[in-house]
Amino acid sequence: MIAKLEEAGVRIDILGPDTVRVRRDGPLRQRYFDRRIPRLPNRHAGAVHGAGHAVGGVSSVKENIFENRFMHVQELVRMGANIKVDGRTATVRGSAKLSAAAVMCSDLRASASLVLAALVADGESILDRVYHMDRGYERFEEKLRGVGAQIRRMGNVFNTRESESAAD
Repeated sequence: MIAKLEEAGVRIDILGPDTVRVRRDGPLRQRYFDRRIPRLPNRHAGAVHGAGHAVGGVSSVKENIFENRFMHVQELVRMGANIKVDGRTATVRGSAKLSAAAVMCSDLRASASLVLAALVADGESILDRVYHMDRGYERFEEKLRGVGAQIRRMGNVFNTRESESAAD
């Protein structure tokens, strides 16, 4: 996976057995991420690759396993991403910048991609249903704050039909 990211223009420094530094110096280069690429865990990383390419480069992500893997795409589009889904393939064309928005997380990997998009977006974003991340990422907010992110968990922000009904 590191080799594929480097091909796309990402610089990765391995600082220790559990520590890496990831950065880019210029626009990301076009890449096609497909589950058939050996050892590229697209089912785990496809959403995150899509979010990364939303701010630079042109890439395609093909999903062969879970038909609803692209549920988060509309949320990225609300932030200004240029992503088109055709069947099981999402084509991401990098835009100049993303803008803050209130978005909803639909699953674990989608949540991670929306957090990454929010971190590079102009303004303050609100992500609802981030409890999905708790299943797969331990101390997510703490780790992001450790690298300079301004992030905090606020509890339920959006009213749902259930909470509105309970209030009646």
